Amino acid sequence: MKKLFVSLLSLVVVILFTACGSTAGTTSSTSSQKAVTEPQASSSSAPVAAPEKLQGKKILVAYFSRTGDNYAVGNISKGNTHIVADMIAETTGADTFEIKTVKPYPATYKECTEVAKKELADDARPELATKIDNIKDYDVIFLGYPIWWSDMPMAIYSFMESYDFNGKTIIPFCTSAGDVLTGKESNIPKYAKGATVLQGLGIEGKRAQEKPDSVRPQVQEWLTKLGFTK
Repeated sequence: MKKLFVSLLSLVVVILFTACGSTAGTTSSTSSQKAVTEPQASSSSAPVAAPEKLQGKKILVAYFSRTGDNYAVGNISKGNTHIVADMIAETTGADTFEIKTVKPYPATYKECTEVAKKELADDARPELATKIDNIKDYDVIFLGYPIWWSDMPMAIYSFMESYDFNGKTIIPFCTSAGDVLTGKESNIPKYAKGATVLQGLGIEGKRAQEKPDSVRPQVQEWLTKLGFTK
């Protein structure tokens, strides 16, 4: 009975924290050498059309993703959220921007979960190493992240509190142990002041990493429902 209880408890922990095991990129920047990275234009050959109300609007896909030892997929060189972010950018013709922290997260899964848990408990705001100088130019921002302890990583809160989102539309997407969202997307306007939030998308990180072709139709369907059509 005791062994069964321990097994069930371990399963709950894994479900709550699929993040460090389900996403992306670290950075080795130091606080005295903060990187300023301009968004990168996507190379989509056949982007979809934006909804009529978004015609002529500029779109950005901003994402936080983690490489290294990840849950269910082992050691990866491209984060799960990064993979989905590229799909969205390729489909919509959006620019992309990777959110990175000054202090890298541990490369090992277990250590990363411990750091993320402490940051959540402390309501921390990790210092960011990348910055968007022309945020005012973007009208629609797809915001991507892994789920860490049933929440967005604290670096996402740092990002949201770093800019003026008045008049902008944020569309969240995330990767985790299942095709789910954090359930806290409605709180985004509390931190990204002035933003309007549209329906988000949750994708299983393992599937994005190992079977990306099975994810593309899901991403396309979501974008179509939002009003982005071919």
